[in-house]
Amino acid sequence: MSYRVWYSTEGFANYIIANTDLYKKELTKRKMYESDANNAKNFHTLPDHIKQILYLDAPDLIVEINAEPIFSIEISAEAGTGHNAFQRFARLAASVENNVPAFYIYPEAAIITRQNSEPKWDKINPLILRALDNIMSIYQIPALLYYFPTDFRIHSPNESPNLNTKGLQYERDIDYAGCPESKHEEMKMLFSAINEVLKVVEENGVIKGREKLLGNRVILNRRNFMTQEFANKGGNENMSPLTATIKVSTNYLLNFLSKHENRDYKIGELLRSREETIIYKVDATFRGDPYPGALAAIDYLACREGKTFEERRYNLVLAWGNLNIDRDNETLVLTSSKSTIQDFIEAVQASENKNLLSKNYSDLDSHEIPRYYMQVRYGSTFSKVKHIRVFSYFADAILFPDGALWRDA
Repeated sequence: MSYRVWYSTEGFANYIIANTDLYKKELTKRKMYESDANNAKNFHTLPDHIKQILYLDAPDLIVEINAEPIFSIEISAEAGTGHNAFQRFARLAASVENNVPAFYIYPEAAIITRQNSEPKWDKINPLILRALDNIMSIYQIPALLYYFPTDFRIHSPNESPNLNTKGLQYERDIDYAGCPESKHEEMKMLFSAINEVLKVVEENGVIKGREKLLGNRVILNRRNFMTQEFANKGGNENMSPLTATIKVSTNYLLNFLSKHENRDYKIGELLRSREETIIYKVDATFRGDPYPGALAAIDYLACREGKTFEERRYNLVLAWGNLNIDRDNETLVLTSSKSTIQDFIEAVQASENKNLLSKNYSDLDSHEIPRYYMQVRYGSTFSKVKHIRVFSYFADAILFPDGALWRDA
């Protein structure tokens, strides 16, 4: 079998290869480019099956056998409170939605040092564990979290020997600079799970192997551990980002949008088909992280019942501004001095500057022709910036005080 390792950082790819059975395999490595938006010269050269995993956001690593992806890895060293642990969730979702197992490496806690206060452990939001379990239940594909090695369970913040690296334990080998300590038990378990994936797909083939993975004892043990960790850490639905949501009758949403209806147009059947709507309230300046990943997580935590956005129990709506419920008139009141519909439009327009489709053939340089052809097929799907891609993929409607966008079907 011919393996290929797609990477964002080659050092991390080498680290995973050296610590798993991949080192025994015949393999090649290739650089992975995040999107057409941020790497117009190279993204179109990626094979189509890799582009499909990158349609929302790019993981740090993808491993494939004979052009069939078998797992992806996302790694972060950020502190995980609030929305932060969900910042990369869209990347994990994109992998699992393509039936590719996803591994997430994230610190159980990181030391935060602020002026005029003692250092403290900033602990992971356990709701990320529930979100990953929900996506596993829907797709029957592993989505497992492993803790980035830290001093959290053995040292107080002030006593941490790794205080200068926020309590995180890094590999000492200079060839793997920035990678987690490979001798830590969490990383050993990750490597073991990767080896199980390699073994299962080699013995059963990629398609049948995927069907067996959730029943594999190593994978199942980790899923059970995550479930127990959610409980041990006091996980519940009164945590961010769910605390930034509100559930309303869909009539409130439809009444808010009714200003856009006229004799020739009525809001379509998709929004009307669900009796209730969950609104994610973001009273901030319009931007990306951490909101795209949090929106994706809310879908799987509270809305999704099946593999597509059409299979939701509730509409999922993103509202930019200060949202109030007008119960007398059964509508929404949205105000903001921070965000407008024009912010969204300008972000889309900026992305469209990367679109080649308005050019004549004679205006195209030779290296632009295959990229032009990719855009003929996919339009500007990969050319839009990440947060625009994610917002428009997950949200049934996006509301601003001065405008809105919504799906009809």
